[in-house]
Amino acid sequence: MGPKQARPADALLECIPNVSEGRDRALIRALGDAVEGAGVRLLDVNEDVDHHRSVFTYLGAPDAVERATLALARLAVERIDMRHHRGVHPRVGAVDVVPFVPLRGLSMAQAVDSARRVGQAFCLATGVPVFYYADAAADPARRELPIVRWGGFERLEQRLADPRWAPDCGAAAPHPTAGVTIVGARGPLIAFNAMLDTPAVAVAKSIAAAIRESAAGGLPRVRAMGVYLESRDVAQVSMNLLDYRVTSPQTVADRVEAEALARGATVMAWELVGCAPADAWRDWRRTLAVAPSRLLSAELFAASA
Repeated sequence: MGPKQARPADALLECIPNVSEGRDRALIRALGDAVEGAGVRLLDVNEDVDHHRSVFTYLGAPDAVERATLALARLAVERIDMRHHRGVHPRVGAVDVVPFVPLRGLSMAQAVDSARRVGQAFCLATGVPVFYYADAAADPARRELPIVRWGGFERLEQRLADPRWAPDCGAAAPHPTAGVTIVGARGPLIAFNAMLDTPAVAVAKSIAAAIRESAAGGLPRVRAMGVYLESRDVAQVSMNLLDYRVTSPQTVADRVEAEALARGATVMAWELVGCAPADAWRDWRRTLAVAPSRLLSAELFAASA
């Protein structure tokens, strides 16, 4: 990789690592401490016992964000054993996915450089194979996260034995306890959940199947899955809005509520995972309990071309 591209002194990079631990509070705190110890601003930690997953959101100067990400990832590999991991969310590794988002003063190309720098350093330091996705994908066939993550941790050995799925960095065999890690660069994504008034996961799965982009009549740039949350005894429609400017949270909520009503259910509550651009909620007409610090100014997302 060539030298780092010149960037403004106030340039900002966001990172949102998804770690396969949502139950060990002491470890989750230690991971957050590792991030803050690198000198970046930790905006949010969303931990979920049913998904058995924690999502960390932080931003700062690009070099500091890269250091923070490596510190968090190394600790996660040391402490998490995927052989004993069970949760409702798809996953392939202890550090499952690490997206970088260019903010003020950074281009997508510079975020890609950060992603590949961190991916290579992490792979060399831990022996965990790395795949690059989204704008950092070296192979267009690996651009979409669900395709790279297909089969989950349990099928990694079989998947990596196929030469077409050799990692971008590291050996063609999963790390025995940490699996593989997927690293990339992308624009802002909104992780957004609907809690239903029923424990029937079939209802949530049916709603998800109707609204996701791949369905006939589905919502553009929306991914969705239905899961059962044992700790709350409710079904959840878990969604990713890949481009809120194409399909807003309000549009998604209208559709989810209509689909739920058609199946004899209602939405009890909405949940934002991590942070989101503030302007995504301009037309929001429902209750959403979110600290103001988790709604980021749209000006931050004005990445350079």
